[in-house]
Amino acid sequence: MRVLVVEDERVLAGAIAEWLRGETHAVDTAHDGEAALERIAVNDYDVVVLDRDLPLVHGDDVCRELVESESTARVLMLTAAAEIGDRVAGLSLGADDYLAKPFAFAELAARVQALGRRSRPAAPPVLRRAGITLDPARREVFRNGRYVPLSKKEFAVLTELLRADGALVPAERLLEKAWDEHADPFTGVVRLTILKLRRKLGEPPVVETMPGEGYRIA
Repeated sequence: MRVLVVEDERVLAGAIAEWLRGETHAVDTAHDGEAALERIAVNDYDVVVLDRDLPLVHGDDVCRELVESESTARVLMLTAAAEIGDRVAGLSLGADDYLAKPFAFAELAARVQALGRRSRPAAPPVLRRAGITLDPARREVFRNGRYVPLSKKEFAVLTELLRADGALVPAERLLEKAWDEHADPFTGVVRLTILKLRRKLGEPPVVETMPGEGYRIA
C-alpha cells in the first residue's frame, strides 16, 4: 500500500514510517498540513496517518479537504488528546479511525492494514493464481507448493499483480504502490524487480511483460 504519514514531530514521523516500511508499505512523510495537502494532490494514497495538531494547516482542515475531494484514502487520525469528545470530533470530520498518543507501533500498523483493505475492492485473504499462493498476513509466497523467499519490494509488486486478477498493471502503478516519493521513475527499478521476481518464481515463466503497457500474471 501507499501510505502518507503526517506528523510534525520528525523523530516520531520517521519511526512510524520505518515501522510501516517494515510491513512492506511504501511510505511518504510530511511535517505540516500544507505539505500534506501538496502530497495528497499528486499521489494516490491508500491510507493517511494524520496528526491532528499540525502547523500551517490544522489536521482537521487536512481531513476535511480529503473528504471534500472524495479521495478514496482512509484517514487514521493521531492525537495527544484521549477524551471521548476529542475522538468524536475527529471522527465527525470524516476520519475513519482514531488513535491516541502514546500508542504501540504494532497497533498502528494493524489499523493501517485494516484501513487499507477498506480503501480497495474486497480481495480474498489469500491470493492465488497460476500456481502462486500469497498470504498477506503471514507474508508468505508459494509456487506449486514450493516456498519462494521474496524481498519486501518483490512481495509488494507480486501482491499488486495478483490483486489485478489477470488484468494488466502499468509500471507506473507498481512504482506508485511499492515505492515512496523518493523513487526515481527513470532508474528501471520496476523492471529490475520484475526480473528478480520471475527468476525466484521459477519455470514456467508466469509474469508477462506487455511492452509499453505493463505487466500481468495470466
